[in-house]
Amino acid sequence: MEKKGLSRRLLNRLADIYDWLLNRLERTILMGIRFVLPKKILSPHGFLGMLTFVTFIILGITGALLMFYYKPSLTSAYESVRLINEDIAFGMIIRNIHYHASNAMIFLAIYHMFYQFFAGRYKIRNEVIWITGVILGVLTIIEAYTGYDLIMNERAVLAINIGASLTSSIPVAGQFLASILIGSGFSDILIHYYAFHVFIIPLIMLLLITIHFPRNLILDMPMIAIISGAIIIVGGITPVSLGTKFDPNIPPGITVPEWYLTGLYAFIRTGIDKFIAGVLLPTLLVIIFLIIPFIDRGPKLSWAERPFATGLGIAGLGQIIITTVWGFYINPDPTLDLAERLMIDPFLFYGALAIITAAAFGFTYGYHIWVLPKRKNYSEKSKSNIKQWNLKIEGKRLLLSIIGLLGAQFIIDIMGLQMYMSGHADKAMIWIGASLIIFAIILHIMRSGIEDDKG
Repeated sequence: MEKKGLSRRLLNRLADIYDWLLNRLERTILMGIRFVLPKKILSPHGFLGMLTFVTFIILGITGALLMFYYKPSLTSAYESVRLINEDIAFGMIIRNIHYHASNAMIFLAIYHMFYQFFAGRYKIRNEVIWITGVILGVLTIIEAYTGYDLIMNERAVLAINIGASLTSSIPVAGQFLASILIGSGFSDILIHYYAFHVFIIPLIMLLLITIHFPRNLILDMPMIAIISGAIIIVGGITPVSLGTKFDPNIPPGITVPEWYLTGLYAFIRTGIDKFIAGVLLPTLLVIIFLIIPFIDRGPKLSWAERPFATGLGIAGLGQIIITTVWGFYINPDPTLDLAERLMIDPFLFYGALAIITAAAFGFTYGYHIWVLPKRKNYSEKSKSNIKQWNLKIEGKRLLLSIIGLLGAQFIIDIMGLQMYMSGHADKAMIWIGASLIIFAIILHIMRSGIEDDKG
């Protein structure tokens, strides 16, 4: 009985501390934004935007640390990154977190946009939030593009050349925009990209974020810890390489840009005019998504009852996926010259995009006409997109679970430190990420158990 009373008092004390912290955080107001800390775990679909913002914060912190050692010049850029990777304490870990967080932010931003699109969220007086979100998605890709170009390896130079040629191809304003992007010559490129990456684009994104954020934001600490841990684990499993240093005196090998630019690269490789393939068509896709709230004005929110918008969304998503994958393809025949190996048949390429578009609209209209009317009780289906998963652990079991997980976390932290001290920074990242995930589990067990105990 005494042991049971002690565990009960300890749990009550934890509950009091948790409620005190929750109450104070909920009273915090930042520019009219109310941060809501849920007491139950929620589906991540409900706060994909917040997770995207969390990766933005991770990028800001790790990027600031990398700035201490990075040198934005043609002669020093690559070597400074090598120094960070090989000689600076925790440099390899910070750089890997920064790289994989940028990939995670792009993926989460795209995922968030299409989830909101198919859920019809832009209809709920959210036009401004939707438009700023689409712009933020584009800026996220541009920010990542300017970032990985700073290393000045062969892949970075390929991307720089693509960006410069596409900018120059724009009628009337092309040369002016190219001068802003790359300066007066190759020696200005890095300092211009550096300024865009560390200051100009992040500043614009922060200004847009203040408009894009709704009043109530769900801040789920366990999910934030899981996302952070997953990024670190991926960094440990697939550490980013330095690549081959660019040498203007040596012909570059065959390479492709990062995955979020391979779709654009595929358009360019069809041989169609650069402005049409690389600028006009992607811009039209962005414009369509920008104006969709003003086209789709009906009251229906369900994807099944919005066949045109849903068809458009499936077609856009399908085209993004197929062009991204296609951009990685290089003809394996070594007897062909470089131009022939990179060439993509335009009839096959654009034919595939047309088929995807037709199939998307055919599916959605077919479903709307023939399948939807046959579904019973469709109107009674819950419209809630946020689900809860409750975890019931009470009393002594809750306390023992927390103690056990804390012990496991301590052991994992020691293993991670040992791995790092022995020179295995990549393996240390896996342990660090696992530690964060266990921390997330502890937080969720605590809040679920405390709420169940109070109930």
